[in-house]
Amino acid sequence: MEEQQQKKIMLTGDRPTGRLHIGHYVGSLRRRVELQNAGGFDEMYVMIADTQALTDNAGNPQKVRDNVIEVALDYLSAGLDPEKTTIFVQSRVPELFELTCYYLDLVTLSRLERNPTVKSELQMRAFNNESIPAGFLCYPVSQAADITAFDTTIVPVGEDQAPMIEQCNEIVHKFNSMYGETLVPCKIMLPENEAARRLPGTDGKAKMSKSLGNCIYLSDDAKTVEQKVKTMFTDPTHLKVEDPGHTEGNPVFIYLSAFATDEHFARFWPEYKNLDELKAHYERGGLGDVAVKKFLANVLNDVLEPIRQRRHKYEENIEEVYKILAEGSAKAQAKAHETVMRVRRNLGLNYFENRKLIEKQQKAYNKAHKEEEARAAFLAKQKKN
Repeated sequence: MEEQQQKKIMLTGDRPTGRLHIGHYVGSLRRRVELQNAGGFDEMYVMIADTQALTDNAGNPQKVRDNVIEVALDYLSAGLDPEKTTIFVQSRVPELFELTCYYLDLVTLSRLERNPTVKSELQMRAFNNESIPAGFLCYPVSQAADITAFDTTIVPVGEDQAPMIEQCNEIVHKFNSMYGETLVPCKIMLPENEAARRLPGTDGKAKMSKSLGNCIYLSDDAKTVEQKVKTMFTDPTHLKVEDPGHTEGNPVFIYLSAFATDEHFARFWPEYKNLDELKAHYERGGLGDVAVKKFLANVLNDVLEPIRQRRHKYEENIEEVYKILAEGSAKAQAKAHETVMRVRRNLGLNYFENRKLIEKQQKAYNKAHKEEEARAAFLAKQKKN
């Protein structure tokens, strides 16, 4: 454990319920690639959480199956390198489900229901008269298994996942206090850019979401991006070009805060040095939404074009992508197995590897048999006399 605690290990992932969008990219994926290329971690794991996706897609497993390859393509095209980062599929690591079973005994039903992320989803489902699978209610425990299986120390995710990290560490603390130091606690890593923490949808809704259809996907072509940006929600009070506009809460400017650099201004709109100058002009009036949206489309396409090109190359060899996933899953399973063996040992479930237990039990039975034989011999002698 001491050696493991000294290591810096990262794990994160996504549910394969659709292609990844730019909210995923700025919220976590871009940071993963930066961390990978900086080389500051001893080990890096990125998981395609297909089993977790089934908690609310049990009736449509084909949707999950088909999107495993889509997410894998998004990972690779965004710059994740399988030589540096282990990309794996959750269902191919059975040790994760064994750990989940052990952890479920450490968490109460009321604690799961109090988890803010779960609570909001339960309320929404209840409002829509939808049934709630037990697997969905328990998925924070499953996430704790995913994280602890790899001795993860850092989890780069969006701020909406903070309650999951908190609950994971509660499980770690309880397990270690009951069974000895076994599991490693972790810390959340939020996006450094505050605008990237929760990118709103193109329709102005609170969050970009595949289910709401308000996404710009990493795989969208340039024309599609331009069209989606053109129809984006902006400041409803900015009716005329000369009207003062609001940048606070304006999706177009939130996107620019997440993506635009000074270099983008130099290339696509040299009239402004940076985003602050553009915001100032918009806020005092005299700048139309059409011009700002055109600039945003140029910025997004500049960011997405290298991703599109890499994706196209991987799409030409899907068998190779599956090979990457198979090799990554085997590597992840080997790592998770080490953790499971520690957990079994401290729970006392390592029956077949515990030679001391076997020898101790054998001695106890041998002693019992000798005592029984001596007692029988004594009784026989008494009877004879």
